[in-house]
Formats: sequence, structure tokens, C-alpha cells
Amino acid sequence: MTINLKKGQRISLVKESPGLTRVLCGLGWDVAPSSGGFLGLFGSTYDYDLDASVICLNYQEKLRDKSDVIYFGNLRHNSGAIAHLGDNLTGEGIGDDEQIIVELPQIPSEIEKLVFVVNIYKCHQRKQDFGQVKNAFVRLVNMADNREVARYNLSGTTYSGATGMVLAEIYRDNNSWDLQAIGEGINVNGLEEILKSYR
Repeated sequence: MTINLKKGQRISLVKESPGLTRVLCGLGWDVAPSSGGFLGLFGSTYDYDLDASVICLNYQEKLRDKSDVIYFGNLRHNSGAIAHLGDNLTGEGIGDDEQIIVELPQIPSEIEKLVFVVNIYKCHQRKQDFGQVKNAFVRLVNMADNREVARYNLSGTTYSGATGMVLAEIYRDNNSWDLQAIGEGINVNGLEEILKSYR
């Protein structure tokens, strides 16, 4: 049975899904119809391109190297432990819009935390923010049995003005892994600005 997380809630992945090793992190969103412009004719003509990324942090919660950032420009961690399955440029369709696979046993010992973030590509140029994004979620699936372990729905929360978001964290807890739902909206112009917080 899926655990529906609330903001700030933490769970033990080992307790909720014993033997969990291979995890699919799915992220999804929809774009609310534009209501701006004269008769709706002069609203934004750009698709909303949300980019999901994973930031790998050490025990000091710092980013060691750019190779520890998994995103559309670096789809696979050099350890093979994390793989981004590709960039969705529009958010159209049902289900996950972007997916990231994590092999927990293969994560190098020097990595203590995985931070899952999303940002809007060219947000300032296109005048877009998360106020126009709805039905956003992040979910974790045990790939051994395809069972959804946990889901965090961000719907119903106002993120107007936010152009990036810290969704969730997976972090080491002794010999196991825990998950925390974050759901923090941030105002950034691209992934590079998010990374500054971890350097």
C-alpha cells in the first residue's frame, strides 16, 4: 500500500519495503491552461519544460563535483548507481513525465544524500513559474515488484513565483536509506543557481 507523504514527513525505505535495492523515482506535472492575454490569444506560446535532477551530497551536505549532478546533460552517474531516463520537454501525457532509476547498493560510500529537484527551463525568458503548474508529484517505486512505496503530491500548495523546487531527499540512516518529502519552492534561474546552495 502506497504511503501518501505530507510535507516534511520522513519514512524508512527499508521498513516500508524490505529488501529494496532498485528504486524508480517518477516525477509528473500538468500545466494549467493560460487565462492571460486578450481573449487568451496572447498568453505564453512556450511549452513548460520542467527539468528533474538529482544532486549527490557528501556527509557535509556539499556537492563534491559536477559529475555528482544527474540531469538532462549528464544522464548517468559515473558509478552507474543513478540513471536519468531522459528529458520531457512539455509535461504532456498521463503518469510520470520524467523518471530516474537509483540502485541503492551501488551508491558510493562518500555520497550521503540524494536531493531531487526540478526547475523550469528558461523560466525568466519565458515568464513562467510554478503558479501555472498543477498536479505535481514525486513517487518511489520498488522495481523488483513494481509496487509504489511512497508518493508526495504537491497539489493544493501555492508555489506562485517559484521557478524551482526541492521535492524530496533520500539519505543514509546507518545501514539503510530514508526518504523525506521537502516540497520547498525556490526562485532560481536554472539548475546552476540551485547548485550554488550546495557548494
